[in-house]
Amino acid sequence: MAPRYRWASFASRSSRPVSTLQKSSSVAAAGAHRVTAGLLSIGQVLARLQDDFADLTPSKLRFLEEQGLVTPERTKSGYRKFSQEHIERLRLILTLQRDHYLPLKVIAEVLDDLDQGLDPVIPGATPRNASSVLAPKRVLSSDELRRSTGASSRFLGEAIAAGLLPAAEVFPHDAVAQLTALLRLSERGITPRHLRSLRVAAEREAELISHAVSTRGVKSGTPLGAEDALELAGYLDTVRSGVLRRRFGGQ
Repeated sequence: MAPRYRWASFASRSSRPVSTLQKSSSVAAAGAHRVTAGLLSIGQVLARLQDDFADLTPSKLRFLEEQGLVTPERTKSGYRKFSQEHIERLRLILTLQRDHYLPLKVIAEVLDDLDQGLDPVIPGATPRNASSVLAPKRVLSSDELRRSTGASSRFLGEAIAAGLLPAAEVFPHDAVAQLTALLRLSERGITPRHLRSLRVAAEREAELISHAVSTRGVKSGTPLGAEDALELAGYLDTVRSGVLRRRFGGQ
């Protein structure tokens, strides 16, 4: 059996207590190992990680793969599939990036150390908060969402009326990031009412994606259909971001 590594010494060198993270050598080397059972689609990976990492998207997963940080399995038809070891590796990458501000080059070195069974040092670690990265998934009531963002009941109602947030009694945790972004936009004069066109555009894109998926003979509502749709949505995100950056002089 492969030896297991506990991260106690790793945590002692970091300013953030991560001793709860216990990694095995198989987890650290998930990019190199081939797992034949229990594989998950991109959509299932996002469902498991987005509560803790709200900005995680299909395009970001592909980017991390392109950087050589994680190597998912591939089906005969080319779909990416992830094992539990891949998910834990992704969780580690995203934690180091978010909580320790590490660039991907340094994260790659940390992963290389782990792959070799070494005990890595986190250079210049600067924690943003002391909450556990393994916090359970949760939903928020409207009161909790407003307290977390500082939004008023009226503003939250405007966001819901504009179709930018779901009309529900509870909200997913990533609604905090969404509502915060809406508040920042509102401070610059872009209110939820102005963003109704964003919802309409998103609905049109969803129809376009659904049509593209159906033309391949894939049924919507199935795991394969959801994965295909998320792949296409990621591509649209990339194109849209590029168009906006060029519009305002970005590279």
